Amino acid sequence: MAARLLLLLGVACTAAGATFRFASYYADHMVLQKEPAGAVIWGYGDDGANVTVSVSKSHVVVTKKTAGVKAPSGTWKIVLAPMGPGGPYHITAKQHSGKGQTNRTLQDVYFGDVWLCSGQSNMEMTVLQVFNASQELSKASSYPYVRVFSASLIQSEVELQDLGKIDLQWAVPTAENLGHGNFSFFSAVCWLFGRYLYETLKYPIGLVASSWGGTPIEAWSSRRALRKCGLSHKAGRFPACELCSGPMTPSVLWNAMIHPLLNMTLWGVIWYQGEENTILNTDLYNCTFPALIDDWRSSFHMGSDGQTQQQFPFGFVQLSTSRRTKIDDSYPRIRWHQTADYGYVPNKKMPNTFMAVAVDLCDEHSPYGSIHPRDKQSVAYRLHLGARAVAYGEKDLVFQGPYPETVLVDVVAGFIYVLYGQELQFLHMDNHIFEVCCSLQAERPSQAVKCTWSPVSMVIGSSHMVTLFNMTCLATMRGLRYAWAEWPCEYKQCPLYNMQGLPAPPFIAYMAGGNETGPAGLQFLLLSHERLKRGLS
Repeated sequence: MAARLLLLLGVACTAAGATFRFASYYADHMVLQKEPAGAVIWGYGDDGANVTVSVSKSHVVVTKKTAGVKAPSGTWKIVLAPMGPGGPYHITAKQHSGKGQTNRTLQDVYFGDVWLCSGQSNMEMTVLQVFNASQELSKASSYPYVRVFSASLIQSEVELQDLGKIDLQWAVPTAENLGHGNFSFFSAVCWLFGRYLYETLKYPIGLVASSWGGTPIEAWSSRRALRKCGLSHKAGRFPACELCSGPMTPSVLWNAMIHPLLNMTLWGVIWYQGEENTILNTDLYNCTFPALIDDWRSSFHMGSDGQTQQQFPFGFVQLSTSRRTKIDDSYPRIRWHQTADYGYVPNKKMPNTFMAVAVDLCDEHSPYGSIHPRDKQSVAYRLHLGARAVAYGEKDLVFQGPYPETVLVDVVAGFIYVLYGQELQFLHMDNHIFEVCCSLQAERPSQAVKCTWSPVSMVIGSSHMVTLFNMTCLATMRGLRYAWAEWPCEYKQCPLYNMQGLPAPPFIAYMAGGNETGPAGLQFLLLSHERLKRGLS
């Protein structure tokens, strides 16, 4: 735990007046963000000095810019001219001051897309811990243009200017640095995501890992983001979390592991977090998560002098499973809140986002606990599909499983018809994964429906429709939900997938007059039996 330092204000201010150098996360073998953005380069120098940064290839200078060292921070920052993908380049920074000239040079630098990977332990899991680990590690040297970097586990009560410590400085991937140890470096989800992207894009990818297991979203959120959701940044007002294994104090990881990176030009972020919030502020996650995304976007945009897109792509993993035994519904609630209660992304509250559904990737026998499934290949593959569609604009690419558009209810015969926009693939008919809300009518229209949820059977599957049989509560049905359980199905054996093999995400929806938590656009239509037959024929 000694390595997980608590850095205070005195440490944060030591950069001022430091000797001439690049900031901590600029090093040999790094990837800088390619065009259309300009990569930001910054570092430390003597007050009043000028710094010239040049980019050269084969001893030919490609671009050059100069900036002054600012007081009192003792820092300089330069935005390079946009560069096309490729390399290798040398980047040389020269300081001109009354003390003379000082040079610092970075070698083997490439331009490509830079992705930040953050979250808790499922993002921390290394390639050493996943299925077929030895095979995956043996492939590392085949991807020399996917470069990796990992920040150390550090927390701070104030916003830091630079990283206090680095676990893995920029490196060409090897079996050693991809499988250094359990929950250390390098992130399996991050690596596999970058590798899949490289196989599609065919140009360099830079991966920056900054994650810490057992941490709630509040620790990764700035004070601004917390205030948007009515939360205080003061630790004394934050609920205790006895099961949290990492820092839980508000903003301490934002301060130490995200804020120092803001000057970096990024292409996008992927995020795997939420398990800790199944026990902490669960029903605030539909606010805290969109607030974090918005805040990170605006902060990286400002920190990079406008070079990181203001609405950069943000991908995330919808939580997998942990316990077979049904204790509560905190996991399905978090999954729902991860989408801002829409059930799918992108949506109005979460534009330019993409999601990897992992509800079917359970791993009961994981040696790291069932909360840590080892199939990170499927997680990363599903994430990369979302990135290709949302971040790279690949047309007609299916990147999310089937989601319902209309629910038709035959109150006479007891059938419920759930219509989907995608062609369905049925692995089996299930008697429990769909449930109906049975309720007495609320006394007043403003009252929320109180549900008794009862399972209904899948009886027929067609290309775009599931037929359910409901004899539990014909007249008092007020809602419908799917996969609303912590462990709704076995490994890759949920009943509904699309033709591309992507699972249908969980959903919950209420009929008119019920709770206002149903997904936007999902309609319930009550039809007589004869009219329903005519409408479906």
